[in-house]
Amino acid sequence: MQISPAPFRSILVIQTKFIGDIVLASTLARNLQLEFPDARIVFLCEAHFKSFVIAHGMASEVVTFRRSRIRGTPLERAKELYAVVRALRRFRFDLTIDVTDSKTSRIVSGLVNAKTRVGYNPPERPLKLLERQPANLFAKPYGFGGHHFVYRYLSPLEALGVDLRVTVPSLQPSPLETAKAQALLGMHHLRPNAFVAVHAGASFKGRQWQPERFAEAINEIAAGTGLGVVLVGGPDESEIAGRILARTATPMVDLVGTLSLESLLAVLKQARLFLGNESGPMHMAAAVGTPVVGLFGLTNPSRWGPVGVPSIALRPSTPCDCVAKDLCRWPDPSRVCCVWRLEVKPVVDAVREVLARTEMKRERAV
Repeated sequence: MQISPAPFRSILVIQTKFIGDIVLASTLARNLQLEFPDARIVFLCEAHFKSFVIAHGMASEVVTFRRSRIRGTPLERAKELYAVVRALRRFRFDLTIDVTDSKTSRIVSGLVNAKTRVGYNPPERPLKLLERQPANLFAKPYGFGGHHFVYRYLSPLEALGVDLRVTVPSLQPSPLETAKAQALLGMHHLRPNAFVAVHAGASFKGRQWQPERFAEAINEIAAGTGLGVVLVGGPDESEIAGRILARTATPMVDLVGTLSLESLLAVLKQARLFLGNESGPMHMAAAVGTPVVGLFGLTNPSRWGPVGVPSIALRPSTPCDCVAKDLCRWPDPSRVCCVWRLEVKPVVDAVREVLARTEMKRERAV
């Protein structure tokens, strides 16, 4: 397909995945803004990401959907899709970019029916017998010669002939959120750059390192470094936090379930280091410039590891004897429990190594 030399006026980015994907896709948004400064850029995303996307300038407007309805009964799904498509068609998009690459996102892209519709060739999962590919411009699975998943989200730019200017997510909390985070930490007698932010949750159980091992690692890190510890996570991760708190002698600040995404970003910005599972908060920490130690299972860190900051991604050797035969659903990396094989010592050693590597940054901040 020949791309019109005229700039696009209205662009839809379909990103219906999780917060980590939103963070990585912010690089796509930033490049589009630089290339088409007068265009209206709209994100389609899950409802509770709307304020985060707007607050960090990824889009001028957001259209939302409810995941629970999309995964509900056929009638609920049909009603939700109808409402979403109806809202999107009012924008009269001349470009849609489907980075979700799912059956649902392809339906949306086809029904919106922009003149230029970017999709992937080949798609992440082969189309089923009755599925239709609505795209008329195709991006490579990974663009610009990259291998990290961020280059999957950047690949549509290559298909559009747009120069690549931004390759690393870079997000900054607002001054208001920064002030709120500093005040909150001050209430707990914590200074900026004087604590480790720990996230022990993840979207799937197979990505969650054992809370007992987190507790043991926290005790060793706190005793050896003198840094404070702040637990972060969503409301559904309070049980994990409780198990960690019950097994640690180290005083900790428990902020699990208390922070909006915008507030979490501000807290992560203040941290000396982030320690946690492969998750959205890991990518958020990297996007604000906080060093990261990330814990991985079957997922390859070269595809999904933190980018743009000093980091270590730990992953047990594979293949291996399964440690959770009743839970694992091979080969889906989100549903296998390889991360459970990580021992405490390598994690503590990695934290010490990243802290040593970044000591000059801490001294300048103090």
